[in-house]
Formats: sequence, structure tokens, C-alpha cells
Amino acid sequence: MQTDITLIGVPTDIGAGARGASMGPEALRVAGLGEVLAAQGLRVLDRGNLSGPANPWQAPENGYRHLGEVVAWNATLHEAVFAELQQGHLPIVLGGDHCLGLGSISAVARHCRARGKKLRVLWLDAHADFNTAALTPSGNIHGMPVALLCGLGPAELTGIGGTTPAITPDQVRQIGIRSVDPGEKRLVHEHGLEVFDMRYIDEMGMRHTMEQALLGVDDNTHLHVSFDVDFLDPEIAPGVGTTVPGGPTYREAQLCMEMIADTGRLASLDVMELNPALDVRNRTAVLAVDLIESLFGKSTLMRKQAPRA
Repeated sequence: MQTDITLIGVPTDIGAGARGASMGPEALRVAGLGEVLAAQGLRVLDRGNLSGPANPWQAPENGYRHLGEVVAWNATLHEAVFAELQQGHLPIVLGGDHCLGLGSISAVARHCRARGKKLRVLWLDAHADFNTAALTPSGNIHGMPVALLCGLGPAELTGIGGTTPAITPDQVRQIGIRSVDPGEKRLVHEHGLEVFDMRYIDEMGMRHTMEQALLGVDDNTHLHVSFDVDFLDPEIAPGVGTTVPGGPTYREAQLCMEMIADTGRLASLDVMELNPALDVRNRTAVLAVDLIESLFGKSTLMRKQAPRA
């Protein structure tokens, strides 16, 4: 894992159905993200916040809300993330709503193609985000980024990284899913997306889930984690715009993060959909920072670990 971490704030809720995720980057900073990572011995460079168009809060046009603004934000983010990866840094994108996964992951995929590396995306979320304009009347693009990254949608959105599709479904593992529209479910099955939903986690446990999700990750794998805070159960993480009951507990989430850290392959991270306007005394941001600390090596493990193969 790289030891130079860069924080990139993206203060917009342009793709969401509720306002407030634009305040997410500052909430994470207030919760001490930079200081926590520095205490782990990492060099942290905070690049501040990117700039982009304001949220016009308009109805969808041709099935997409704020299409031009979403493209602008994601194009800017794409270039920022790609530049950090080119310098050998590990970028952490502080969202912002999850439509920003478009810019972030398309940059990671571009980097992997240039370096001849395999890409594995872990999508930690309550939602599959595999909607299309034909499937969702809301037109909110934060419900579409995985489908768009896989090439399903207009060229302005699918071609942000210069290659369409940016990724293929076999590069993605979705974890914690528990809210999927009927049409979206059919599309997920058609495209063979590998989904470890909450029933799978309930039946098999988080340890087995993560072992399966990380299968095949090796020295030549770039591991990208796209962490939507609504992945967590709203009882412990109320500060999101789209709460879905029945998510992972605190300990399940910690184990998930610790097992990712154990691979030593984490190379980029998104933290999305934190909405301080709906939070209680920044509680969700503090929890998110705690989990990110685990992603970067903080462990509750007291016994000695066997060396990694």
C-alpha cells in the first residue's frame, strides 16, 4: 500500500435526491480524517475541494437530472484522481453523492489500463446503483453509476474516462446490498454482476463474504473501495439521504474493513453520501473515519497473524 494519501473533497449533491451531501467533505475533516491517517504513519496531503457547477435542483430532462452538471463534476474529478494515481499517491475522494463514482472509478480504470494492472472494485452500498433512465423515474444519477461505468447510458456519462465501457461487471463485487428496484434486479442478473447482499451476509457471515469478494486479488491488482455510508445500518449511521434498515453492524463493518486492509492492496477509496444535514452531532462522520482508519491498518486483532502469502 502507498503511504502518500491525498484527500480530494467534492462538495456536491448534484446526483442525489436530497440536498446535503455537498457538506460531506467538511464533516469528514471535522471528524479528524487527516489526523487519524497521519497517526497511522501515513503522509496526508489535503488537496482541498474541487469546484464545479451549483445544484440547480431541477426536474429530469430525457430521463436524467442535472446531466450537464454531473458530467462537469465527474470530468473534473476524473482528472484530479488520475493525476494523483500517476504520482503514485493513494487518492481518497470525499463525497459528495455517489454519482461521483463515475469520475473516480473511470480514472482508476484508466490508470489500471495504462499500468497493465487488474482492477477490483468493492462497492459497499445499500443499493446496487445499476439503474438506467428507463428504469427510474427520478432521474437521480446517484442511482446509476455502476450501470454507467459498465457502458449503459449516454456517451457524455459513459465516456468520461475516454474508454467505453470504463469497466466490466466482472471487475465489481457489491457488498451489503438490500434495496434494489425490480427492473434494476433484472438488469443486474443480465449483466452477471456479483452481489453479496444482506441475506448472503446473514447466512454466510461477513468473513466468508469478504473472502469471496477478495478472491483472486493479487500483487498485480489495484483494489478500489467505493464506500457509500448508507452501506451501514442507519441505527449506527443516520447521516445519509437514503437510509435502508438492516445493514451491517459496527462489528461486521469493522471486519469488512480489516479484511480489506489485510490484503495490502488498497490503492484508492471513495467515501460517498455522507449527509451532515441528516446526522446527529456528526456521529456518522466519526464512525466513517473510524472505519477508514481500519481500512488503513488499525486492527482490533490481539492474536498474531500468519504472514500474508
